[in-house]
Amino acid sequence: MDPKVAEHAVIALAQELISRMSVTPEDAGCQQVLSERLRALGFTCESMVFADTTNLWARRGDHGPVFCFAGHTDVVPAGSEHAWRFPPFTPTLHEGMLYGRGAADMKGSLAAMIVATERFVERFPQHRGSIAFLITSDEEGPFINGTPKVVETLEARNEKITWCVVGEPSSTTHVGDVVKNGRRGSLSGELRVFGIQGHVAYPHLAKNPVHQAAPALAVLADTLWDHGNDFFPPTSFQISNVQAGTGAGNVIPGEFHVSFNFRYSTETSADDLKQRVCAILDAHELDYAIDWKLNGEPFLTAEGELVQATVAAVRHHCGSAPHLSTAGGTSDGRFIAPTGAEVIELGPVNATIHKVDECVSMNDLIQLADIYESLMEQLLC
Repeated sequence: MDPKVAEHAVIALAQELISRMSVTPEDAGCQQVLSERLRALGFTCESMVFADTTNLWARRGDHGPVFCFAGHTDVVPAGSEHAWRFPPFTPTLHEGMLYGRGAADMKGSLAAMIVATERFVERFPQHRGSIAFLITSDEEGPFINGTPKVVETLEARNEKITWCVVGEPSSTTHVGDVVKNGRRGSLSGELRVFGIQGHVAYPHLAKNPVHQAAPALAVLADTLWDHGNDFFPPTSFQISNVQAGTGAGNVIPGEFHVSFNFRYSTETSADDLKQRVCAILDAHELDYAIDWKLNGEPFLTAEGELVQATVAAVRHHCGSAPHLSTAGGTSDGRFIAPTGAEVIELGPVNATIHKVDECVSMNDLIQLADIYESLMEQLLC
């Protein structure tokens, strides 16, 4: 192992963060570590605590444009430590990789952001505009008291983000090969179909909600909701859970529960999807109720200064332009984009996120810091 790589400032900070057991919504002091580094650069650091969630809003400068790094210090549980090659909260360097829970998602990105900012401010102490950090400990959790609450606070005082780089692990095979310039919306539904419970031997005295609902579910599964567009695939509908019955083999159930989710494009809206679902259920004359949960609207940064700067920075440091993509799940970018900010996601390879033996290439993290620094130089100089 190259000792210069192992001792790099990005790797050292990533190790310090990984060693803190910040299982969502715990921050475990990670934001304090980040705040100390940022205050030394002249940042004003504001801790925003909402219920069980700790958030950090840090800013250097009092005027626009505002370049913001966004990310999270919380991680998913590690599960059984015995399944891990190395202890999940003991950061381990092995054969060019940094192992530990959060190495890729996303403490490695946070370390790259901080070190890139330190280098940039040292070179350009009088940069134009402002640099900001929006960090939460609620991204892996219910996303209630984290970024949404911080954005709500910023909006109330008319504090606007111009460009936002979310450090989610966007890359596929090597850092910078994929940049997310948007995400699909996510709409979940909990459907309850009501019938009449009874004995399976006397079906004429009962009403089986599973039988009643099955044709409607088949229509929902076969429906083409839209064709997508140049940036998004067609909207998808997936049933994730079904449940009915008492556990007894001779009882017709009285209720049938179905969990489903839409991942939808900018070609439709949550309200339109709700109306179309209800129209199908009504056409099948079902007795039902639905509880809806909007997890996030779709967002897209199709073009603009941030996308241009990102493509240029990746091409310069990686040798080729990134593929712009909107695939994958949701991120906190969905809460920031509606404010009018240009938003992209750029982080390390996502192959091991949420898995046993989560790890990230040390060279990738160092290169990621270089890309982040170039972004600031293009936009703030």
